[in-house]
Amino acid sequence: MNKQVQNPESLASNRIDENAERIKQATSSAVASTKDAVDRAADRVEEGLHSATDKAAGAANRATDKAAEISERSREVYDETMDRADAWLEQARDYVREKPVQSVAIALGAGWLLGRILRR
Repeated sequence: MNKQVQNPESLASNRIDENAERIKQATSSAVASTKDAVDRAADRVEEGLHSATDKAAGAANRATDKAAEISERSREVYDETMDRADAWLEQARDYVREKPVQSVAIALGAGWLLGRILRR
């Protein structure tokens, strides 16, 4: 009878310690798996944000390129229009120099007609 007999309080204390250790391990395991899940979710969110940012930057670059293209075309049209206006003005000056009497008569007629139209 060499067996050592443990008293009930000692047995209960050992069981409590063992259960506490199992709970600690389970809690640690749950926390670790939760951390992994949160890290994966954060990585997916970060990838999504990077993708959205890249798409927005691409769209902004395309819009900027289009605006520059339209601006260049507008400048060309403006320059062409100014050249035509200058050419027409030069033609009118040449006509007045070549035919001053006719030019004055045309101007008087146009002024009289415009005055009649605007009086009504």
